[in-house]
Amino acid sequence: MDRFDAMQAFARVVEAGSFTKAAETLHISRATVTQLVQQLEARLRVRLLNRTTRRVAVTADGAVYYERVVRLLADLDDAETSLSSAARAPRGRLRVDVPSPFARLILVPALPDFHARYPEIQLDLGVSDRRIDLLGENVDCVVRGGTITDQSLVARHVGDLQLRVHAAPSYLQRMGTPAHPRELEDSQHRILGFLWERTGRPLSFAMRRGAEAVDVHGRYVVAVDDGNAYLAAGLAGLGVLWLPDYMASPHVDSGALVPLFEEWTLAPMPMSVAFPPNRHVSAKLRVFIDWIVELMAPHALQRPVAPR
Repeated sequence: MDRFDAMQAFARVVEAGSFTKAAETLHISRATVTQLVQQLEARLRVRLLNRTTRRVAVTADGAVYYERVVRLLADLDDAETSLSSAARAPRGRLRVDVPSPFARLILVPALPDFHARYPEIQLDLGVSDRRIDLLGENVDCVVRGGTITDQSLVARHVGDLQLRVHAAPSYLQRMGTPAHPRELEDSQHRILGFLWERTGRPLSFAMRRGAEAVDVHGRYVVAVDDGNAYLAAGLAGLGVLWLPDYMASPHVDSGALVPLFEEWTLAPMPMSVAFPPNRHVSAKLRVFIDWIVELMAPHALQRPVAPR
């Protein structure tokens, strides 16, 4: 038994949930995959998978072993791609998690360009605004807005996004147009709450006009933890919302959103790529990060700073 092949077969069965699908992606027969997994279980003297006629499920021992196997396979892949010949053509599997609006509006539409440049990189894309356990979930990197406070991660700042305040015409017709940000605190106006994953509480927004500063908390009827849902709620007229320009501009141009407090400024939102410090920055991860910097350039206020 080739232990590497057996571990790769086992990992692919877990991920695909099927011996047949695993065999298809590995370009070998189902019988070979079955034999490799059986030989691996015999060597380890533990059942890794429970098989029924309808599905394959990983056992508790198998789940623990799987987490170690995928890290080992990733390390082996990184070792290969670090060689000069492989570095010229990055390849392998890259697991990434990005915010939902960024994925929908910027990253996914540009993926054909990434694939044309790096056809040997297989991208597993998670789309969420939640906190990710990179090591526990075996994710290579995340793209996130806001300051990265997790000291266990290495973060590269890739740009800053300008935030502005908007509301839908239906909201303004119903509630009136606020003349000052403070009106969002002490009147009938409502904001849309965005639940910050670090605290579980809605964000507040610091706004400035010259020497005058206001920290807006506001009252809300809806608070969400997903950027696409946040935008959809704003378009539905459920409250005043704060958006980066790349999310708001198409809707401002169409008249679906109206800018508010245009003489006021907000601190820009930093965007970063973060990854575990104990993970080798492989060629595939390096080119992905550089590509994200390129994607951000048309939307960012300034050139990204050097890695820290």
